[in-house]
Amino acid sequence: MKIQTNVRKGVIVAAGLGTRFLPITKSIPKEMLPVGSKPVLQYIVEEMAGSGIKEITIVISRGKESIKEYFKRDFTFERHLKKVGKYGRIKDLVELLKKVKFSYVYQEKPLGNGHALLCAKKKIGSEPFVFSDADSIIASRVPAIKQILKVYEKYQVPVIGVQKINDKKAMMKYGNVYGEKTRDKRVFKVEKFVEKPNIKNVSPHGLIVGGMRYVFTKEIWKLLEQQGKGKGGEIWVADTANEMLKQQDFYAYEYEGKYLDTGSEENLLNTCNFLL
Repeated sequence: MKIQTNVRKGVIVAAGLGTRFLPITKSIPKEMLPVGSKPVLQYIVEEMAGSGIKEITIVISRGKESIKEYFKRDFTFERHLKKVGKYGRIKDLVELLKKVKFSYVYQEKPLGNGHALLCAKKKIGSEPFVFSDADSIIASRVPAIKQILKVYEKYQVPVIGVQKINDKKAMMKYGNVYGEKTRDKRVFKVEKFVEKPNIKNVSPHGLIVGGMRYVFTKEIWKLLEQQGKGKGGEIWVADTANEMLKQQDFYAYEYEGKYLDTGSEENLLNTCNFLL
C-alpha cells in the first residue's frame, strides 16, 4: 500500500440556513458572525492552513456569496490601507489568503451535512482530506487538525477528533464516540457513533464529537452516495462514518485544546468571552 503522508485538501460545510440567528442571518451568513474582529469561519480556515492544508473547498448555499468575497484579495483596498497606515488591520487575513487556494460549491437544498460534503466530491477526487463544520472553534496551542493528521499519518485510515468530558448529562447533547483504548496515548479505535444517547448509554470513555474534525479517505464518497436518509429526512456524516467503520478501521484522537461551539447566541457569546 502506498503511504499517503501529505494531506493537502480540506472541506468546510457552510451551507446551513442559520435560523437560530435570525433576523441577522437574513443578510449575513452565520459563519461570518464575528468573534472579535474575525468571523467564525476564518478561525477554521486558519486552523486548516496552520495544519498544512493548501486547498480548501467551502460548501455554501445561495445567498452566501459574501463568504467568497471575504476570502478574496482586494489589491486596491490593500494599497489604500497601506497608504493611510492601517494595513496592519488586514495583514493577517492577507497572509492567510496567500497560503490557501479557495474553491466553492453550492448545496442547492438543505439535505444534511453528508449531502453537503458529497457536493465537494469533484473538488477532492481520490485524495484523503480533512473535513470540518463551520460552527466550531478549537482553541489550542497546536492546531487540532494538525494533531489529528499525525494520527492519520500513522494509521492511514479515517480519524475523528474528539473531546473528553466528565459530565454525563452534558454528553447527552452531543454525538458520542465509543471505542477501545490503544497503546498510543489519547488514541481510540472506534466501534460506533451514537447521536445524543440517553444518560445510561453515554460513551464510557466520555468521548464526544467536539468540533466535527475528521480526516477521510476516498472510501467515504461511495458510502455517502449509498447513504439513506436519516434524522429529519437528511443525510448525515455521522451515519456514513458508522457504515465506514464496519468496512475498515477508524480511529479517534482526543485532541489537546478546548472545543468552542458558536452555533447559538449563547454559545457565540461564551466563545467571544473565552477568546477575547
